[in-house]
Amino acid sequence: MDYGMIGKIDKARRYAEEPHRITFNALAVEFRGDNNHYQMSMNGDGWHCSCPGFRSHRICPHVMALEKLLRPMLKRNPLPYAPGQNVVSDVEKAKRYAEERDRIRFKSFDVTFHGNNNDHHFGHEDARWRCDCDFFNSRHVCSHTMAMERILGVMLPARAPVTE
Repeated sequence: MDYGMIGKIDKARRYAEEPHRITFNALAVEFRGDNNHYQMSMNGDGWHCSCPGFRSHRICPHVMALEKLLRPMLKRNPLPYAPGQNVVSDVEKAKRYAEERDRIRFKSFDVTFHGNNNDHHFGHEDARWRCDCDFFNSRHVCSHTMAMERILGVMLPARAPVTE
């Protein structure tokens, strides 16, 4: 029995229950809207969405849905409503989108996990994980990546095979 892995699985479960310890630094998402697929991103400069509503108002139901889903991990204020925005319709759509998580597919993200002793930086890109912790470097999995798999679930693409 691999007691090291059992401990990491238990720690991942606890970490997934504490999403406030995670900070998204950047992300890229494909969002399947009602009428089209949109490319979304968030980084230090803010949000971007390829939908017409975002181009017009600098906010849209897709951003609002991600703000709702990822709230404790964003560490930024939600975007304000915009003049001319159909707020009622967009809020209703955002609520529905946040409940329909299979519409969202993470293409990549970079996060910081605020641990008890250290911060760890990890992320996901091209269906592959990376993490700066020692356990990940030896096993290609760790409590940080397993916690994010629990949190994001169906929004992550299938895990790519590990190549040495």
